Amino acid sequence: MDDAMLTARELVRDRFPAARAAFLAGSVLTDRRTPTSDLDIVVLLDGPPAPYRESLVYRSWPVELFVQTEAVWRSFADQETAKRSSSLLSMCADGMLLVDTDGLGASLQSEARERWAAGPPPLSDRERDYQRYVLTDLLDDLRGCADPAERVYLVSHMLQRASELVLQVGGHWLGGGKWLSRRLAAADPRVHRALSEAATQAIAGNAKIFATVVAEVLDQAGGPLWDGYAVR
Repeated sequence: MDDAMLTARELVRDRFPAARAAFLAGSVLTDRRTPTSDLDIVVLLDGPPAPYRESLVYRSWPVELFVQTEAVWRSFADQETAKRSSSLLSMCADGMLLVDTDGLGASLQSEARERWAAGPPPLSDRERDYQRYVLTDLLDDLRGCADPAERVYLVSHMLQRASELVLQVGGHWLGGGKWLSRRLAAADPRVHRALSEAATQAIAGNAKIFATVVAEVLDQAGGPLWDGYAVR
């Protein structure tokens, strides 16, 4: 971790000497760090060249740069919050403050923590019904699927949909890829374990348990919905 912090500080000092604030975030700060973990760095500037995003290698470290102004930071945070998935708020809430020349970094970190703790906006009835409809339709497809290749794609898509529905109904933030797994594991360990284990079995050929777990997820969200579903 010390090496990651030192490298991140050097990068910010070298490339952004006028930075008002900078955060280091991501798995590299946790016990989930792997040999391929990168440095996620959020940098706040007063103006150009912000805003932009860049992927690069710095002193052998893979780096993801998110360079923003204060106004752009707030705009991105609002846009992501509306989608119920905000990597920006998460990075600034849980990240390490590397630079803070005028108090902006501490202010944004405090705001990010408050907004993250408040959670995403709740599902509307219309949104919930649509999610139920999609997952019900996929479940019917899986029950009738006899093609091993198609089953792999169905199960993968259903795993994502079911996981997202559990999080949305429970008022939790969404995530993508490994972060979807982590968000669900934190929000509902039992369902996370059941879905993950059953999905592995389903891809291998036995989809019965996975179908049962997905049906349980649907029941928690209001039950299956297909016959009579209409969008007007």
